Amino acid sequence: MIYELLYAMRHEATWLGWLNVLRYVPFRIIASTLTAMMISFFVSPWFIRELQKKQIGQIVREDGPEGHKIKAGTPTMGGALILLSVLVPTIMWCDPRNVFVWATTAVTAGYGVIGYLDDYLKIKFKNSKGLPGRYKMLGQLVIGTAVLSYVYLAHDHVPTDWWDIRFRLSLPFISFAKHPITLPMWVYIPFAVLVVVAMSNAVNLTDGLDGLAIGPVIFNGGTYLVWAYLSGATFGIANVAQRFVVAKYLDIPYITSVGELSIYCGALVGAGIGFLWYNTYPAQLFMGDVGALALGGGLGCCAVFTKNEFLSIILGGVFFLEAVSVIAQVSYFKLTGKRVFLMAPIHHHYEKKGWPEPKIIVRFWIISILLALVSLSSLKLR
Repeated sequence: MIYELLYAMRHEATWLGWLNVLRYVPFRIIASTLTAMMISFFVSPWFIRELQKKQIGQIVREDGPEGHKIKAGTPTMGGALILLSVLVPTIMWCDPRNVFVWATTAVTAGYGVIGYLDDYLKIKFKNSKGLPGRYKMLGQLVIGTAVLSYVYLAHDHVPTDWWDIRFRLSLPFISFAKHPITLPMWVYIPFAVLVVVAMSNAVNLTDGLDGLAIGPVIFNGGTYLVWAYLSGATFGIANVAQRFVVAKYLDIPYITSVGELSIYCGALVGAGIGFLWYNTYPAQLFMGDVGALALGGGLGCCAVFTKNEFLSIILGGVFFLEAVSVIAQVSYFKLTGKRVFLMAPIHHHYEKKGWPEPKIIVRFWIISILLALVSLSSLKLR
């Protein structure tokens, strides 16, 4: 709302001319990132104390690694603070009329509610199962379908350049202009919902060690920040027709309004860094499903709206690996009665092999950084 309120005041007095800086997306990205970081840094100590007073602590899986028993009782549901640190700066610094920001924040908040119910039931009944999986999945599908259907079908609220390419797919390292792939509406929308729901659950599965999930979330958010900004960036103000369009130069989808989504990504990065201060090993605060499901849903929306549905598999490779390890473990066990891994998700497999928790976390972070660099390289390698 700061953007909406203050930018309109720039012409009311000569000394208010400096408010013109608010028109620049890079400035608002920085402001959003710093605001999110400060909220997360300074509110977390109070938040942790309140959780401890209310005895809102982690419920550990009975079949989990032996070393996790000491984590029982550590304050959880820290994702609620992450959501506050993401949504407030986003609303403060973005253009509130932007459909991409509105849709992404709606999915983030909606999935956060589902995660909250899951965490609440775990704590209330002292059981690690929480909300039954079918109800979580149903809620995710309903919210994702409702929000994405609005974005893809409500013509009056979306930019023309988005309307023209909304059902097209962008393949990594393949020219978007020369090799167009367009899906029917009835195929693409379910596919887009699947991307969002899959990313949400993959991040949730990754959230099993101190700081393991939030690290890749930060790296993914930073990458989508760059991508969203470049997708909508233009330079030159004298003549609109003569502006330099970065997306066309890079041969990526050009969507004018999607640049505002980078402000959400900046808030995600800032909130993640602030949370990591308290979530790093040994964690003082856990994210919980309220954070993991919400952040994953937000990243899924970023992938869909920047037309990086398939690139998200590379960029979110750590999340993808975690999800595949669970699917493989369950499927193979049902077929043969044997296990592929010592324990799934795969980070627990390495724990069972005797790897120290910090080693697993840092190595997964390193992999995530490498995948982020590979993803960014696709901007030029086409």
